Amino acid sequence: MNKIGIDLGGTKTEGILLDEKLNVIERKRIPTPQNDYNTIINSVVGLVNELKTKANDFSIGICTPGTISKKTGRIKNSNTQCLIGMPFKEDLEKALGEKISMENDANCFTIAEAKMGAATNFEVVFGVILGTGVGGGIVINNKIHKGRTNIAGEWGHHILHPNGNNCFCGKRGCVETYISGPALEKRWLALTGNDEPLKKIIYNLDNDKAKPWKNGFLEDFGTALANVIDILDPDVIVLGGGVSNISFLYDEGKKSVYEKVFSDLVDTPILQNKLGDSAGVFGACLL
Repeated sequence: MNKIGIDLGGTKTEGILLDEKLNVIERKRIPTPQNDYNTIINSVVGLVNELKTKANDFSIGICTPGTISKKTGRIKNSNTQCLIGMPFKEDLEKALGEKISMENDANCFTIAEAKMGAATNFEVVFGVILGTGVGGGIVINNKIHKGRTNIAGEWGHHILHPNGNNCFCGKRGCVETYISGPALEKRWLALTGNDEPLKKIIYNLDNDKAKPWKNGFLEDFGTALANVIDILDPDVIVLGGGVSNISFLYDEGKKSVYEKVFSDLVDTPILQNKLGDSAGVFGACLL
């Protein structure tokens, strides 16, 4: 059976068609419509229909920001806010005339890295998304662990600093408001007065103004992941998203994590992903 996967990202939507051995037959990227639910539906449907023309028997998996509520069947906890409260899976199935599988982007990232990427041969995998938002997924023995209410792995919205930064979720002090890409850029602007993208910031850290930024980032990164290790104690942690490309996370960042874990032995591998920004679309296929 061929596998069609769609990764609905904040700025781009990627579609891919794989054969039974997971070889790529066709792939395409298009811009994601901004803040327009119906246009997003039409965009995904058009991409699936295009890929279907090159397939015979096929399954369809969708990687989406946010999670399907067990209570309502609608999207919750999405940083693509026009999806929140909408019956996204149901509407796509109606428009396509096909049954689909759907998981959030962190779960798709994690299952892809567990089966095809950096975390193969590990039993308990914690996958981290550090990008526009912060998310996480758990895979145990090559199966996504969703939890009782479909929120397992949502470390981006545990409280790092009580009464801290405001978050779109309505709480204050969430991890996402400190170590996501936009949060780090906002902090840099506050400290230096320079409005710069993260890719530029990491090449300007050799001055006194930069030290508080980097030290704060490492402290927050270390505390947030140490909490995960204390609770889950995974066999491996894999980092994904644009922020995961920062090289010091794998030495200084790991050291900061290890210093905060409640154990006399800490050797959890913290690895960079192998599938890059296509992990989500491969994960969608694997659903």
